[in-house]
Amino acid sequence: MKQRVGIARSLAPDPSILLMDEPFASLDYQNRILMQDELLRIWGHETKTVVFVTHNIEEAVKLSDRVLVLTHRPGRVRELVSVGLPRPRDEADPEFVRLKLQITRELQEELAQEQRRSVL
Repeated sequence: MKQRVGIARSLAPDPSILLMDEPFASLDYQNRILMQDELLRIWGHETKTVVFVTHNIEEAVKLSDRVLVLTHRPGRVRELVSVGLPRPRDEADPEFVRLKLQITRELQEELAQEQRRSVL
């Protein structure tokens, strides 16, 4: 309920952009799914730009039109992944799985590069 109130409070002044930094990180799986669906419903109705920060790859693919994969430090854009799937998104859809794997590989490569840099 606190998450819903937080979203409502953020939308009250009618901003054109909504910044959400890990808003569902503390929620259990069931409530996270409910809040993701609620956010998509609100976004579809309000047509706001939402910048959503998450470390959850499935959440990023489910909610986003574009996913920015960032470098370790400093945080720069490593890759821009376009998500052209229709909503609602099916996590078993082969394209959903492909995008999830693409982002995972980008993150793994970034980690490997960071580890090589720290050895030098």
